[in-house]
Amino acid sequence: MTEPRKLPVPQGNPETAPFWEAARQGKFMIKRCTACGEPHFFPRSICPFCFSDKTEWEQSSGEATIYTFSLMRKSPTGPYAIAYVTLKEGPSLQTNIVDCDMDKLRIGQKVKVVWKPTDGAPLPFFTPA
Repeated sequence: MTEPRKLPVPQGNPETAPFWEAARQGKFMIKRCTACGEPHFFPRSICPFCFSDKTEWEQSSGEATIYTFSLMRKSPTGPYAIAYVTLKEGPSLQTNIVDCDMDKLRIGQKVKVVWKPTDGAPLPFFTPA
């Protein structure tokens, strides 16, 4: 039996520290601009829509829909699925789809966040809902 792949420790910075602290509590955080109302991910202090610095943290439901995906069947670490998912709150992000039958993945499929441990904060991935 092969040993599970060891995931890298996330390298945060002061701007993303609240995201990683919430991750330790199993919470997936996004930012929302209070000037234009748009949610965004990855978390950053400047809104990518209106360039305002009036952003605040908001907990995401962790629910998403697969927008597109690609299956990597030949890899030194084994097969994996990489995808863009659209969060229920609106932002899209690139992620891996884990703990699933890759042959059953479909565009439009509902997924949810799942946390995988590292030697630091856990990393968010998505799995079929």
